[in-house]
Amino acid sequence: MPKAYVFTRNGGPETEALIDVDRPEPGPEHLLVAVRAAGVNPVDYKIRNGYRRPGEDGGTFPAVFGGEVSGVVVETGESVTGFAAGQEVFGAPDSGGYAEFAVLPQSLAAHKPAALSFTDAATLPVAAATAYDGVHQLGLAPGATLLITGAGGGVGVAATQIARAGGVRVIGLASEGKKDLLTSLGAVHVASGPGWPERVRAAAPDGLDGIYDLVGGEVFAEAATLAGDGTPLISATVRPEEAEPHGGARVERARTAAVLEAVADLVVKGDLDPQVGARFPLERAGEALREVESGHARGKVVIEVSE
Repeated sequence: MPKAYVFTRNGGPETEALIDVDRPEPGPEHLLVAVRAAGVNPVDYKIRNGYRRPGEDGGTFPAVFGGEVSGVVVETGESVTGFAAGQEVFGAPDSGGYAEFAVLPQSLAAHKPAALSFTDAATLPVAAATAYDGVHQLGLAPGATLLITGAGGGVGVAATQIARAGGVRVIGLASEGKKDLLTSLGAVHVASGPGWPERVRAAAPDGLDGIYDLVGGEVFAEAATLAGDGTPLISATVRPEEAEPHGGARVERARTAAVLEAVADLVVKGDLDPQVGARFPLERAGEALREVESGHARGKVVIEVSE
């Protein structure tokens, strides 16, 4: 039987297990994909902990981790158009991604360019697409200055590169250990920790033209104090009702195949390097998740599934 890495109830790492599961079946307008790689994101462990997006229910258990994969189409459901068995694809699965097989809705799947590896493709549907949506929502002109908090993580690294490709000056807030990574991407690094807003002010004496928050909580509230009149402030981590009192907004996710194709094109052109920092086999998925949950991962963590 196929294997999948799951959580059996809401809670901590003690709820996780690698188990045998039935091979999923593709429903109408869905693709069954043999997974080659799966991206690991903070939202994965947050969902295990009990986080739910507005309107979502508690789900059923065991639940497979993961929201982004790449792989090869095995079977297509009724009404699928534009995809066929044997084609290489990437996207956001309905059935979880830390698994040997996953089901993707065709609306959230895209063809993988031949020049794009399975590993890099698996980093795009959540992290890079979120980065792309946020940067385009801000709509900053070349020469503008953008602050990205949490710039050393998967979304932050992608957002930094996408903004820089558009001629935007980026100030990246991250730990000292991620300074070399961010400066290599063309960002001005500012160390996180107590007093960071003053360090940002010193790095941007003329003020900020936009703020993209990827941390939330107290960091988001402090970032809001740096926003001048009319400075757009968006966050991929806080809820709309938490952002609005600070004059901010939630990132508006497009969740379309067109965005997947756009970020893939950026990688192929060399404007976006997913910066995969660690790779783990499916049998070590728990270690991959711990790497991200620790908050110290450099760039993206990917689970690679053997054929």
